[in-house]
Amino acid sequence: MMMIQSRSARSVLALLVGPTLLLVLGCGGDDLGKRYSVSGNVKYKGEPVKKGSITFHPEDNREGRGATGSIEDGYYSLTTQTPGDGAFPGKYIVTVDTKEIDPAAQKAAIEKFAAKKKIEGLSEVPQEVQGQLYSKAKMTTPVKYLAPQTSDLRATVEARSNTLDFELKD
Repeated sequence: MMMIQSRSARSVLALLVGPTLLLVLGCGGDDLGKRYSVSGNVKYKGEPVKKGSITFHPEDNREGRGATGSIEDGYYSLTTQTPGDGAFPGKYIVTVDTKEIDPAAQKAAIEKFAAKKKIEGLSEVPQEVQGQLYSKAKMTTPVKYLAPQTSDLRATVEARSNTLDFELKD
């Protein structure tokens, strides 16, 4: 009889605790606020930027939160917290990073690092190797777009779906 009551009590407890955990862990949202879709195209010399990243930095960096996106064949869409969730309404300074790492140099650097550390089958690029490769990488667009202090790109995200295109200039 005691075993039946104990099993019943566990079942009731599970029925009460389960939905509460779901609400707390999965259904509560991130409480950051409403974000709006932001996407568009990035061109340089009239051609789509093949590959890179784009970052929206709040003009007043004491307020707001930035958003980033990958550029593929000129197209991008922004993410603040979860993939494709967009950006908060506001004014932004926009930066574009198109540094390209030479694949042969990357492969050689990984092999050298693996041999030095005696690691077989290294599948990821170690951070220190990434840093070295990135510092030697070449920009395919003007360097001024790499930092908020030098970029002349500005954008305003409105409380709606936004399409914002950029033409990079020398």
